[in-house]
Amino acid sequence: MIVLCGFALAAANCFAQEPSSKPPSDAGSTPTVAAAQGGPGSTLGNVLAAACSQDQVEFTRFLTARNQEAYSRMTPAARVALLKRFVLLNEPGKAAISANPSGRPIVRCETPGATTETQIGGAEIHDHVAFLPLEIHDVTDSTGATARRINMGLVREDGEWKVLSLGVLLLDLPALETEWDEAEIEETEKDALASLKAIAAGVESYRNKYLHLPEFLANLAAPTRGKPGAEAAELLDSELANGVKNGYVFRYVIVGASDLGAPAKYELSGTPLRYGRTGRRSFFRDSNGVVHAADHHGAVGGVTDPKVE
Repeated sequence: MIVLCGFALAAANCFAQEPSSKPPSDAGSTPTVAAAQGGPGSTLGNVLAAACSQDQVEFTRFLTARNQEAYSRMTPAARVALLKRFVLLNEPGKAAISANPSGRPIVRCETPGATTETQIGGAEIHDHVAFLPLEIHDVTDSTGATARRINMGLVREDGEWKVLSLGVLLLDLPALETEWDEAEIEETEKDALASLKAIAAGVESYRNKYLHLPEFLANLAAPTRGKPGAEAAELLDSELANGVKNGYVFRYVIVGASDLGAPAKYELSGTPLRYGRTGRRSFFRDSNGVVHAADHHGAVGGVTDPKVE
């Protein structure tokens, strides 16, 4: 106590350690997940459980109002990428919260590829800010060689604890939006090019089998019942057949008066679903099979755009 008080006086701050409590003696009851219900430890356990299962709706509850607004604007892929950072696992898992003998939460995240346990330490609380140490380790590691130790910050907002920081990263989603959008745009534009190629391959397969072009992209989807046929040829996945995938909208147009045989031609286009967030470039595949791309602020491109090498 003398040492702790001396430290407090030297720092000119008085930190309160989150009180501990033992789990209930009932073997069949659920152990307490934190030293105090509604405390920062309990909140952080629920944050990690939501991140483990990649439950975006539940995770949003633990964001500050400012971050909630930015999170809602992020693409689904970017939101999932953020959740992965909290549990250091790539796949969604099954979360279970228990307590150690001191009553502090242990969050177990079981995925098909790996299972981790995160032990949450006691909180240092100062006014409306709390910092908690975490230790994450693989359950198969008995030596602790793979253990990762980080500190998490929470802030009290409207009487509830919300996520403030992940390690040394201040969780300021509005400030990170631009950086993340740029990184994701590069990937979604690559995916858009791959989708154009997949659609073109599906159209050509349809033409070779049925000797004419499909009337709609929907004709390349799998049938809801029965065997594939001209109305539903099972040549594209459901997203592409509906014309929307990975943040891009795709359009298919037959060029000319005829859709019969090899001479019949068509054009394809891909435009960002949300310009500036899911992509900037508009892609256009002309009737000769050449792909063009340019920034049209979300509008459809054309043959005068630069060719994509």
